[in-house]
Amino acid sequence: MTAATSGAARTGTLERDALAVLQPGFAGTDVPDWVLRRLDEGLASVALFGRNVESAGQLTRLTGRLRADHPGLLVAVDEEGGDVTRIEVGSGSSVPGNYALGTVDDTDLTREVAASLGRALVACGIDLDWAPSVDVNANPDNPVIGVRSFGTEPGLVARHAAAYVEGLQSAGVAASAKHFPGHGDTAVDSHHSLPRIDVGRDVLDARDLVPFRAAVAAGAKAVMSAHIISPALDPDRPATLSGRVLTGLLRDELGFDGLVITDGMDMQAIAATYGTEHGTALAIAAGADAICVGGGPFDEGTVLRLRDALVAAVRGGELPEERLADAAARVRALGEWTLRARGAAGPGAAAQEGTVPGDPVGLVAARRAVRVRGTAKPLSTPAYVAVLTAAPNIAVGSQTPWGVGPELAKLLPSTASGTYTEDTYGTAEVLAAAGERPLVVAVRDVHRHPWTARALDELVAARPGTFVVEMGLDAAPARGALHIATHGAARVCAQAAAEVIAGRVA
Repeated sequence: MTAATSGAARTGTLERDALAVLQPGFAGTDVPDWVLRRLDEGLASVALFGRNVESAGQLTRLTGRLRADHPGLLVAVDEEGGDVTRIEVGSGSSVPGNYALGTVDDTDLTREVAASLGRALVACGIDLDWAPSVDVNANPDNPVIGVRSFGTEPGLVARHAAAYVEGLQSAGVAASAKHFPGHGDTAVDSHHSLPRIDVGRDVLDARDLVPFRAAVAAGAKAVMSAHIISPALDPDRPATLSGRVLTGLLRDELGFDGLVITDGMDMQAIAATYGTEHGTALAIAAGADAICVGGGPFDEGTVLRLRDALVAAVRGGELPEERLADAAARVRALGEWTLRARGAAGPGAAAQEGTVPGDPVGLVAARRAVRVRGTAKPLSTPAYVAVLTAAPNIAVGSQTPWGVGPELAKLLPSTASGTYTEDTYGTAEVLAAAGERPLVVAVRDVHRHPWTARALDELVAARPGTFVVEMGLDAAPARGALHIATHGAARVCAQAAAEVIAGRVA
């Protein structure tokens, strides 16, 4: 082999490995030609988002097209259930989220719910889930975690983290515990800027790291990093870019040997500080194996820029070639595991069992998570539901509907609904829309949005019989003749609340 031939082969290997570590998204509900081309050139993962989903059948066809010539391809999705759903983005999730499961605190139920979700994902052709969130929600004002966490107590979060990992992976879907080393004690959303957690290593060990140790012990196939600065671990770089965190702590100390995935590298915590391309090279050098990208830019140009940035980092000595090769090998190894696991789990059987989506275990769990305060009698006539909504965090998104109106209308026909923001809300307008009908008000995280608290006080004062449904963190004082806390805004949580309101509790 000549020197020129050797150099060409090496370049090809570098580019294939650089493509292999990327997990990009794309536009549309069918597979773009550019994705198919890059799969042939070494791309080993793709990520799906709500924009790619119209129905379960369409999603299954899409993933089938992706895998037609690449059966070991990793197809990833950010599907936590509850408020964060992609496969049911248009209707709301068939399973409650972590906060509801933690409220029930039955690890067998959590395991069963996660297995149900896993079967639904496998039936749609998805085998890597960026879930569960195992952050301890230490700060109730956290704008990005909240109901995505199992709770505030490390032991509770840890036991449910382990159960969720076990359940999801029993269905043949790789679980990704996130956001390492813990995003629960932040007051800043890393989609917008770089959060900082100023606590000592002793606090991190006793609180934030406990669930990750449990997830690793339960055999989690992947861990997703957080874009946070934790000076006790590394005062200079965020966890995603820190060798001290990803290699020293996660690999060496916690003994994790699976796939390390970054949170979205197009999030502003990285993009606005290091740049997505440079940040990608730093993350792989620090010990990450897979680069999540596509929540923001999701075109071929982005993928090529990241590929070229990795190749340039190797040639420039910033990224060891062996580290990139190791990362790519880990991605391919997980693809091989999921290929075997999909076969063992049998997606055809899952579909026959009625688990895609809509397994009744989700509704069972949502019903068990409901907490009711007050003694008002259930409603027997059509109601008016006012939904007081604030801007959702980016992880939840704005596409997925929430509130109890549609579910209550199924039980009390002719029930109507209206949605109000801080700019459009007016007490007189809500009361006029309600007329003589009983008033139900649906809210989410009242404690974080002062205008919703004021609105609730005004409505309850004007209509003492008002029913209040809190679908976020239940951290504010109870209001209304009946206060119903669902501990999440999934569709099944709304259904469970509607059953209480209408006196149809099973």
